[in-house]
Amino acid sequence: MLDEFVTLPRVAYFSMEIALRNEIPTYAGGLGVLAGDTLRSAADLSLPLVGVTLVSRAGYFRQEIGADGAQIERPTSWDPSRWAHPLDAKVAVRIEDRPVWVHAWLYVIEGRIGGNAPVLLLDTDLAENTVEDRQITHYLYAGDDAYRLKQEMVLGLGGVRILRALGFEITAYHMNEGHSALLGVELMRRFAYRADDVRPGEALYDLPRVRDLCRFTTHTPVEAGHDRFPYALVKRLFASSVYGYNNHKVPEPEAPGAEHGPIDFKTLTALGGADELNMTQLALNVSDFVNGVAKRHAEVSARMYPGYAVRAITNGVHPYTWSAPSFRDLYDRHITGWCHEPELLGRVHGIPATQLLAAHAKAKQTLVAAVKSLTGVVLDPQVATLGLARRMTAYKRPEMLFTDLARLKAIAQRHPLQIVLSGKAHPHDEEGKRLIVRLHQFARELAGTVSVAYLPDYDLDVALLMVSGVDVWINTPLPPLEASGTSGMKAAFNGVPSLSVLDGWWIEGCIEGVTGWAIEDADSLYQKLAQVVLPLYYDPTGEQREWVRIMTSVIGANAAYFNSQRMMRRYATEAYLR
Repeated sequence: MLDEFVTLPRVAYFSMEIALRNEIPTYAGGLGVLAGDTLRSAADLSLPLVGVTLVSRAGYFRQEIGADGAQIERPTSWDPSRWAHPLDAKVAVRIEDRPVWVHAWLYVIEGRIGGNAPVLLLDTDLAENTVEDRQITHYLYAGDDAYRLKQEMVLGLGGVRILRALGFEITAYHMNEGHSALLGVELMRRFAYRADDVRPGEALYDLPRVRDLCRFTTHTPVEAGHDRFPYALVKRLFASSVYGYNNHKVPEPEAPGAEHGPIDFKTLTALGGADELNMTQLALNVSDFVNGVAKRHAEVSARMYPGYAVRAITNGVHPYTWSAPSFRDLYDRHITGWCHEPELLGRVHGIPATQLLAAHAKAKQTLVAAVKSLTGVVLDPQVATLGLARRMTAYKRPEMLFTDLARLKAIAQRHPLQIVLSGKAHPHDEEGKRLIVRLHQFARELAGTVSVAYLPDYDLDVALLMVSGVDVWINTPLPPLEASGTSGMKAAFNGVPSLSVLDGWWIEGCIEGVTGWAIEDADSLYQKLAQVVLPLYYDPTGEQREWVRIMTSVIGANAAYFNSQRMMRRYATEAYLR
């Protein structure tokens, strides 16, 4: 089965998490969902990519909500043999001076029109390894610094080695965030000069050659989001794989192709940071193409990393995946080829208003039924429904909508509204967990005036239900901390406008009163809800002509542009074909 994928050169796309399908919990949030959309579009467009990630057998976690609104974390797991095929090759990564053996599972993403994209799921759960080492690839974003660094060694070092062992010819290595930055170290080992070629004071490694192979996409404008490891830990885990640490004797450089040779500690600190190993800094220094995921994010990143050229390729979402079945059918009938060329959605204005409203009504009924089944809350399909879902953490400010409950009630008494929420907090994010509890408290205080439902265990299926079934999508991050955000893009494929803070992608996507509305704070949120959005929704004629105008503009302007087909065509022309 592997033979069809190793016959042509490929770009290796490395990501700690990839959302392959809802039954496979190898993702935690937006980074993994974006990675999945990236590879789905690569399959659609027949772009020669190969994904590399960890198997994450034990997944992230399954979220339950207690009676008091507290998040309860339950284990989740999956069996790779059910969905993927084991591959024969094994490679070793030395961790604490013992070999940790790594093999891979092959999962194949099928495109909509015949293409496909292979994904390698790295796995250390092998009989050759110790009990401790067998669990390195089990848990996504779990454990302490040592566990995380071991995972990143397996991903970066082991990923490059397994690709070579399986016979892949790689033309470029694309790092989706800094978790896989150690692949640059592995490439430097491969391209080390022979001892007799190195003169005193000259470099041991062909860094320009490594940089020519590497691309890096940064997603994190939040300092705390960048992985950093103390060099004492690096020394312990890399052991004899690092030389020159604390005046250790410097051995002769390895010959080219010797991936298992040691790396010079002086070189490592020059690339990864003098005080600690900063994976973002390492990725920046081993890559000749660096990009942010929105225009504003690229500007913010350029200020964060002075001296580096940071380009902008704004994110997009996968057209078929994020369109509700009723909208897929609608587009298939009226806009042939929309999946392959989403820019054709600019023709949406030719679709009859009654059919657009009917497609949305069907998606909304599906959401209403799911809300009742999952939470017991009964929503009214005739009432304007606001949606807000994302990783629950402080800078996302999900509580902004509930800043003034009396004012929200007053708005709802004039123009009825209901709210659907969802999202997980990282198990170690105590403030994020408290936010979930507060949101449930707000829901109880609003009972009788505003119905509020909190859908547990936010995943791909819940996300599609929400972005297609609500009437207005809300996003309230603290600028400039939203790198991109993609939930509003998903809503756009379903004709759902955004009412959001101008940050990330929404700076580019917002055309006031056409694709949605911009807000700054709670006051402007309430003002636009009361004076603009809800009066527009509750058309006294019952025909909702102006609302349909908004829906068609959202699809024709935003869905037609903010999609992963466009995103991948840009990566192909600007980052891969160099």
